[in-house]
Amino acid sequence: MINSANAKQTIESGKAILGIELGSTRIKAVLIDEENRPIAQGSHSWENQLVDGLWTYSIEDIWKGLQDCYADLRINVQTRYKVELENLASIGVSAMMHGYMPFNDKQEILAPFRTWRNTNTGQAAAVLSELFVYNIPLRWSISHIYQAILNGEEHVGEISFLTTLAGYIHWQLTGKKVLGIGDASGMLPIDPDTKSYYGHMVDKFDSLIADKGYAWKLLDILPEVLSAGEDAGRLTEEGARKLDVSGNLKPGIPLCPPEGDAGTGMVATNAVEQRTGNVSAGTSSFSMIVLEKDLSKPHEEIDMVTTPDGSLVAMVHCNNCTTDLNAWVNLFREYQELLGVPVDMDVVYEKLYNHALTGDTDCGGLVAFNYVSGEPITGLSEGRPLFVRSSGDNFNLANFMRAHLQASVGVLKIGNDILFNEEKVKVDRITAHGGLFKTKTVGQRILAAALNSPISVMETAGEGGAWGIALLASYLVNNEKQQPLAEFLHQHVFGGEAGIEISPSAEDVEGFNIYIENYKKALPIEEAAVKYKI
Repeated sequence: MINSANAKQTIESGKAILGIELGSTRIKAVLIDEENRPIAQGSHSWENQLVDGLWTYSIEDIWKGLQDCYADLRINVQTRYKVELENLASIGVSAMMHGYMPFNDKQEILAPFRTWRNTNTGQAAAVLSELFVYNIPLRWSISHIYQAILNGEEHVGEISFLTTLAGYIHWQLTGKKVLGIGDASGMLPIDPDTKSYYGHMVDKFDSLIADKGYAWKLLDILPEVLSAGEDAGRLTEEGARKLDVSGNLKPGIPLCPPEGDAGTGMVATNAVEQRTGNVSAGTSSFSMIVLEKDLSKPHEEIDMVTTPDGSLVAMVHCNNCTTDLNAWVNLFREYQELLGVPVDMDVVYEKLYNHALTGDTDCGGLVAFNYVSGEPITGLSEGRPLFVRSSGDNFNLANFMRAHLQASVGVLKIGNDILFNEEKVKVDRITAHGGLFKTKTVGQRILAAALNSPISVMETAGEGGAWGIALLASYLVNNEKQQPLAEFLHQHVFGGEAGIEISPSAEDVEGFNIYIENYKKALPIEEAAVKYKI
């Protein structure tokens, strides 16, 4: 329980810490106290736009959303504590990983921000994966820039700086062209020994494009890589005005290295140690397993990234998770409204999700594809949400909802089956967070069956990535003992809390395995829907 008087004193004395995360559907700000507990928050809802066949957010929407989120935080602070937010101990910025934000020397963006959701870089990713002997995903920044080169896009020659969304915001707030190591590992692979980009890959890329005659070399335009706890600059006067349009926020506040949402998810779930992992399941889903050693070979389904302090991580990233599931739940909301029944969406979700658990563990033969956008792991460059059944299947509401719940983590299962079954990766604890787990135990039980592993959910995990980046900002200024990040989190944040754990039942695991085999058999139907533009 937060003591309001103590929280007010923390804010007034400038000891509060701010974390901001720009997610796919919401920008969230969390203010924490010296004990790393949330004491205030703000948010702003937004959506990506499909422009000229590419998913994007405009620069105007980025700043409007960020400023509105911060203003909402100010109002929350004023309402709860009757004080103005003027000074902070530190700030952290996090955002969706990957993507493409190229700028010229006038700080003008040269092409619309291309987000992680785009799958137009298949040719580039294939060439680079072969060149580097390393799996290079479609959404990584290096794939995007090479695809732009292959496409003959004229702006490439003008690039002065290439970064991610978090790196862009941080640059505008501090003037520093830096990036946290976890987010940087989604631009170009990171060498765990040097904690920077692989030198031989940089050289190979420069040689690959040498005939283009660009004025830049790769390292000229990439951000400097920083690990958790390193100095990443201070809030400038201009940066303070861009964040807080009211003019009350003071410059000079230190910022931690900007990170991606995968890294902040690891921090928020206390999963930065080897043999730990976490799953984030919302608009997209991804699992992060911190490895004891490198994998035996590259796998197209598995991305190699790092924790915010540089440990090697096997990431299974799925472009789609709950968007289609939410659309079906909204259909039932419309039906209730048509009947004149009062609608409480929390109740609708609770009833439908829990009813799903009464269905057949193999969903009675029903199969759903939640592909609102393309899904690289299963080879789909575009998405078509699809529900498939035959006349002999057990078609009822419970099986229908369970099929969509299992579809939300189906691709995640395919990737993790490679890790656990082929690579024999060992994990002691997997912690989950995100919107899929808002209805207690249901999403947790479905995920446990998918991964055939116990799944924990912490109460604090609901705070999400904004809290995670706030913890990294706390680590920057409150780590007097110079502890490693994992030790700092154990001692000063989680205090031994492991969350509520659910283990998979043999019946659920067997049923999900049958479901996923049906799912794989039905993939040609999904492929045909994409091919014929249905």
